[in-house]
Order: sequence, then structure tokens, then C-alpha cells
Amino acid sequence: MLSQVMIILGAFFILEGIPYFAFPKKAKEWAFAVHEIPDRTLRVIGLISMTAGIAFLYANRYF
Repeated sequence: MLSQVMIILGAFFILEGIPYFAFPKKAKEWAFAVHEIPDRTLRVIGLISMTAGIAFLYANRYF
């Protein structure tokens, strides 16, 4: 179980690091643009992202 968690965390950090490594200037622009997005919209985006992640993990586990 712990090894699976470590694999997931490793994959997460790799995926999170790609935009900063490949497109650092765009990543900075996006970071500033996030301040313009309303909190409610960010929450909806976060909820959709979490739901998609849970669905993916469920599908991976049971199908």
C-alpha cells in the first residue's frame, strides 16, 4: 500500500513539475492570471478535478 502511495505522489510531482520546467515564462503568467479568477470558479475547477481523479482511481481499481 505504501509503495502505491509513493508511486502516486511521484507521478503527481512529475506532472506538476512539467509546466514549470518546459514553460517557465507561461507558468509565471498563469500564476498571475489565477488572481483574476473568482474563488467560486476555482472551487468548481477543483471539485471537477478531484471528482475526475476519484473516478479514474475507481475505474483503475474495479475495471
